[in-house]
Amino acid sequence: MNQPLPEQLRPLTLKTYIGQSHLTAKDKIIPKLIQNAKKTNYFPSLIFWGPPGSGKTTLARIIANELKREFFEFSAVNTSTKDISNIIKSSSTSNQEKLLPPSIIFLDEIHRFNKAQQDKLLPHVERGNIVLIGATTENPSFSVISPLLSRCRVLVLNQHTTKELGKILKLALSHLKINLEAKAKKFLLESSNGDARVLLNVLEIASSLTPKDILEITDLEQALQRRQLGFDKNGDEHFNIISAFIKSMRASQIDSALYYLARMIEAGQDPLYIARRMVIFASEDIGMAQPTALVVANEVFRACETIGYPECAINLAHGVCYLASAKKNRSAYDAYFLAVDDVRKLGNLPTPLKVRNAPTTLMKNLKYGQGYNMYDKQSYLPEKLKHKKYYK
Repeated sequence: MNQPLPEQLRPLTLKTYIGQSHLTAKDKIIPKLIQNAKKTNYFPSLIFWGPPGSGKTTLARIIANELKREFFEFSAVNTSTKDISNIIKSSSTSNQEKLLPPSIIFLDEIHRFNKAQQDKLLPHVERGNIVLIGATTENPSFSVISPLLSRCRVLVLNQHTTKELGKILKLALSHLKINLEAKAKKFLLESSNGDARVLLNVLEIASSLTPKDILEITDLEQALQRRQLGFDKNGDEHFNIISAFIKSMRASQIDSALYYLARMIEAGQDPLYIARRMVIFASEDIGMAQPTALVVANEVFRACETIGYPECAINLAHGVCYLASAKKNRSAYDAYFLAVDDVRKLGNLPTPLKVRNAPTTLMKNLKYGQGYNMYDKQSYLPEKLKHKKYYK
């Protein structure tokens, strides 16, 4: 059989579907929507949002199978809106003639369609000519246009747990008629990073590379080559990791900060991006509590700029330990944005005369600079703000 293992083992019913029990369990939304559609023929358009290998495509196929609906599958990577429109037109005409419910159009990686392309789907969804099921690994709040999003129900799929992957692995081992050493099994479950497709692909490759009935870690390592640590530098996981990194340093959790640093480095994140965030952090979160933090952060940035990977990883780790362990004080940061708020609300308030520059006689006659004293305790703020305190 030429089909890849993930395709061979793809479940066809909700009963055999593994994972996402918050959506697929007996009393949850998917079974309820299917049951209702069998009575009324109405099924809403959906957006499946979840990480790779979490079962988005499989779930869409199962819904179509359970409802016995015509099903068309596209990927936004290699599909034009014209291709989809032609299918929709042909399918809608045929269904209307036969008095059949609308077909299900599954669009994988819908976030890769631009605004204009997504706009072309909107009237079909709005009129109910089709049931659209979009799948995305990116936050639909940012990657799907608002009018389309408002006409779809967003369902979040989670990364597979180790227990769920274990069930999938058990099916795969039985299908391939092989086994794994205990250490190899643990290694594969961890290395798959919650992605069922990765797990099955690695297992299939490993089994094809060796005639052994019991695979070892070395067999899996050869098939895997590298753990699945990469992330889209413009994607959700990128922002999740950098957020966790900054918040770990802010909470003075050195171990957590180092872990997220290692995640970024191993995934190939630009060291200058990490270092820039550390320079910002030094002023924003440490500030006046330890002003030398900014010096250290800038030196780390300079080291990354000069040395590069792999050695600058050490410089980054050094800087992270220093910044995470430093005392924190956001008073300068908070004070600045309080001042910004007044500037934006009140506009260009007149500067007090005594702190104005007076390079000409006319200006001096107008009392520019008059009464200025560097030891003056009175506020130099505009009259309207003279009692304001920003920095505390």
